[in-house]
Amino acid sequence: MSLNSVRPWRTIERRKSRQIMVGKVPVGGDAPISVQTMTNTLTSDVKATLDQVIRSAEVGADIVRISTPDQDSTRALREICRESPVPIVADIHFHYKRAIEAAEAGAACLRINPGNIGDAARVREVIKAAKDHGCSIRIGVNAGSLEKHLLEKYGEPCPEAMVESGLDHIRILEDNDFHEFKISVKASDVFLAAAAYQALAEATDAPIHLGITEAGGLTTGTVKSAIGLGNLLWMGIGDTLRVSLSADPVEEVKVGFEILKALGLRTRGVQIISCPSCARQGFDVIRTVEALEKRLEHIKTPMSLSIIGCVVNGPGEALMTDIGFTGGGAGSGMVYMAGKQSHKMTNAQMIEEIVRLVEERAEAIEAAQNAAE
Repeated sequence: MSLNSVRPWRTIERRKSRQIMVGKVPVGGDAPISVQTMTNTLTSDVKATLDQVIRSAEVGADIVRISTPDQDSTRALREICRESPVPIVADIHFHYKRAIEAAEAGAACLRINPGNIGDAARVREVIKAAKDHGCSIRIGVNAGSLEKHLLEKYGEPCPEAMVESGLDHIRILEDNDFHEFKISVKASDVFLAAAAYQALAEATDAPIHLGITEAGGLTTGTVKSAIGLGNLLWMGIGDTLRVSLSADPVEEVKVGFEILKALGLRTRGVQIISCPSCARQGFDVIRTVEALEKRLEHIKTPMSLSIIGCVVNGPGEALMTDIGFTGGGAGSGMVYMAGKQSHKMTNAQMIEEIVRLVEERAEAIEAAQNAAE
């Protein structure tokens, strides 16, 4: 349950955008901010690609993008789309025929830049294919691949150039009476991306796809994405997002959800509040949290869990969480339920006990929700 009504300083006023559909997933309007990732397998390897799609969906991905650079990829896409548990976005860059083939293969969305795929006749063919097969389109502007005339005009990639590119592409779609599109203006530079997105948000009511592109490896990319995307989301900008990491796509999904969870914009699974540990700790906090993160990955029901090493902050944190454990002395600590002391527990039994309590609470929450429907 949102506490923003009693804590107004937590309120985020989302930018008003129109809503489109990416397959069965609504994007924009009052829809939840969706989390995306992208496979990094050869698309022609159907088994490997589907495996990544399914694993990503299991940890919460709402949409998965797949690169389709050649005919082998678009041929494979048909089976992938048929078996995928989530809508598939086909990533197209230059060849208009790949876009048409991807639409025919069952893609829910085409990631293109209309100005990059040929003359007006080819653009019309792609738009017709999108209309005929119920595809939406994502206009994907990237600071690293801006049009030559914009680089000549502005001298370098800048927010103004990126927004102008995006609006030019929007105009092409709208001139062809196509309005089921969303747009991104990505850059690897956090400042550039944030400024471009802020200007874009004022220039169009189209749903916005957020991303800091080529952000880096798991640690550096997570930090850059949290700064860039977090600030934009805090301002109410963004309807769907992808965290771009040189890592397993599953990690992109996890980081995306953690960013949304930190801002109270979406909740999924267990949010663990834990201390960094120090000499006061009554148990090994770091190893305990590592174990609990793995043991609780299967929980989808939103809830909070505090794991605090000592009584300095432990009871206070437990007041704010569904379940808590605070380290004490003599090899034991206190379990809290809904902010109140429940029972003592030995450190040796702690992990198994917490897993049991979380699973029981998840079942109770789900049962209550089902009974209310």
